[in-house]
Amino acid sequence: MFNQKCIQTLIFHIFLLTLRTKTSDGLKTKANKISCGLGSGFISRHPVLANIGIICIIAILGIYVVYVAIALFTKHGQSEELPGVEGKTYTEAVNILHKRGFKVDIRDSLYREDVKPGRVIEQFPKANSIVKPGRKIFLYINAVHPREVVIDNNGSPNELAMKGESFRSAMAKLDELGFKNVRVVKVLGSTDRVVKVSANGKPVRKIQKVPVSASIVLEVSDGRLGAVKDSLQNEELMRYYQENPEIYQTDESTGVEDPGNTPSEIEEEEEQTNTSYLE
Repeated sequence: MFNQKCIQTLIFHIFLLTLRTKTSDGLKTKANKISCGLGSGFISRHPVLANIGIICIIAILGIYVVYVAIALFTKHGQSEELPGVEGKTYTEAVNILHKRGFKVDIRDSLYREDVKPGRVIEQFPKANSIVKPGRKIFLYINAVHPREVVIDNNGSPNELAMKGESFRSAMAKLDELGFKNVRVVKVLGSTDRVVKVSANGKPVRKIQKVPVSASIVLEVSDGRLGAVKDSLQNEELMRYYQENPEIYQTDESTGVEDPGNTPSEIEEEEEQTNTSYLE
């Protein structure tokens, strides 16, 4: 059992602890009131300056956050030399770039006869360039088969491709499609127009696909048909006069030879004579 002295000592210690707690709470409350009074007093007295200060603090914090984020995202201050993979196979190039931490993107498949199929023709950025770690590298791969295009897609598949088009238009179209091996052959014709297009010795028809590496022969009329016709008619006329020299007559008054009637005129006269005889 506790004696009276022990009980009094215990009560005294509890009283001191309670008094100390109340004093501490009172001081804290007083300090909070003072600080709140100072803050609310400044804002109420200078609202414009207070708002400007708050805006400046927020702006500074925002700029700092953006700077840190950009530095982390772009890996500021970090760089790496890009290895060269041109001439290597697709698998070799991808393995080399992945081991160095780069990403790979196949940009396009081209076709070159001087490069083996499946090899890297070109890379971007170029070899030995200083780039950021982990950036994307674009590769151009040599295709296994040459690219095929349609020379003429207007009309029926049974019709010849580009027939009747002008020479300039046909050449511009072939160049635009990527044909490099084009040979022009002039054939007898009335106008400067395309007669036929051949690829590797075979005629090309409309809506037919042709590899861009094919050997193209463009047959174009030379526009001499009219002159040739006139020449043949003149030769035929001269031959007729040579075979019938009696047609030539001499005008006794002038002494000039008169070729007389032409073959067509003679035929007309004969027809008129036959008609009058029948009548």
